[in-house]
Amino acid sequence: MEDPRDGLTLFGAYSKNKHIGQISVGIIGSKEQREYVKSYLKRIHQPVIPEKTDVARPYFPGLESTFDIFINIEAIQEVDVPRSKIDEFLKYTDGHQRVFNLTNLYADKLTKYLNEEHIPITVWFVAIPDEIYQFGRPKSKIPKAVDNKTVGLRKKDRSSNQQFLFEELNNLKEAYEYEINFHNQLKAKLLSEKVVTQIIRESTIAYETLWTDQEKINYEKQFDTAKAWNISTTLYYKSGGLPWKLGDVRKNVCYLGLVYKQIELGENRNNACCAAQMFLDSGDGMVFRGNIGPWYNPKTKEFHITKKDAYELLSMSLESFREKSETDDYPHEIFIHAKTGFDDEEWSGFCEATEGKSKIIGVRIKDDNTFKLYRDFSYCVPRGTTLLVKDKLAYLWTKGYIPRIQTQLGLETPNPISVEVMRGEKDIETVCKDILALTKLNYNACIYADGSPVTLRFADSIGEVLTAGKDIKSEVLPFKHYV
Repeated sequence: MEDPRDGLTLFGAYSKNKHIGQISVGIIGSKEQREYVKSYLKRIHQPVIPEKTDVARPYFPGLESTFDIFINIEAIQEVDVPRSKIDEFLKYTDGHQRVFNLTNLYADKLTKYLNEEHIPITVWFVAIPDEIYQFGRPKSKIPKAVDNKTVGLRKKDRSSNQQFLFEELNNLKEAYEYEINFHNQLKAKLLSEKVVTQIIRESTIAYETLWTDQEKINYEKQFDTAKAWNISTTLYYKSGGLPWKLGDVRKNVCYLGLVYKQIELGENRNNACCAAQMFLDSGDGMVFRGNIGPWYNPKTKEFHITKKDAYELLSMSLESFREKSETDDYPHEIFIHAKTGFDDEEWSGFCEATEGKSKIIGVRIKDDNTFKLYRDFSYCVPRGTTLLVKDKLAYLWTKGYIPRIQTQLGLETPNPISVEVMRGEKDIETVCKDILALTKLNYNACIYADGSPVTLRFADSIGEVLTAGKDIKSEVLPFKHYV
């Protein structure tokens, strides 16, 4: 089916015969937010029908009807995070201290449950009040109030190796090793424990209870079906299922997206973390963390790794593909997607890793706003429009008018992405078809398609999770741990 929601409605999930029945779910948060989540999970077991018929926002048949899974609401495991503690840390004026302590409230309790309780939980819903979302982001500042707490260290003391006289001050240093981002910091702290989470804001699922503006409520209602589709799809995927598979995917082909995130260690602004997200022909993905090093070049504004690091990163990916392959073999072709080009040193490392195993092709994919393409119709150019410029260069419109839903995604005239085969040999039209198909593999939502292929769609967010703290420990983990 062209739209995954059509296929799920008519035929169910791709792995419905393997992933079926009751799934074990937990909820962590304060009592009020936990009740919101329980109420919502109960509600999406029933059909969610829009007030107005809209082909772009189809009705949701219900969790069990669509995915053949269900949640026993009475058996949900709950972990309490006292609201008084949340409110206490929300009054911290220092963003590092505020987010560090808030994430510890949830991460410590989830780790404690994992180590002490005997009932295994597949997916944890992290129920948070809107204030955590609002004041748990970079550059967020809490409103001035007389009861705010000034807890923290001066900038010159944060990275100093000199010990303070009081241990309380020494303990404050750790918070500055983490990024001010609740989502990324919590995911990073739970990577080593392999805890799978889905963070939910209270206003996403309980806006009718929380809001008083009826006009605002009526506007939000039109997204009820989309929320039900998205939350149910990511729950199915994170609990071990595969919602759909690309219909015309080429067998034994592997797609690898390179992830770079610039970090600050001391005064060296060239340091960056490198990782790779690999997607199999089944659609599922894995994330491999590489080393931290001076990969960033401020002159070219590009990231490049050494031959040794390139070899190790790609070797890990190839062995993982082989383990998961039905034929116990390496991929016939491996496409490396990056936002920058490939220099000779790193490419020689990639080639050495694939020698005698796979054919390798390096593709650069960039957002491009050099020009716009207009047509004399009510809607913009169709999604999938491709302008072939050279044998190895094309412009591809991954956004645009979609006949199936009789509209376009977004209100603006879309920009294309530029697709260029930088290394190796492959027909540019085949490369563009693959990239267009990869825009339909976002299992974290249930939409028609993304504007970016999944190999690069989550590159920034994965990089941010891996660098959310100074010494984040992670092994090869499925993609679901990062989103």
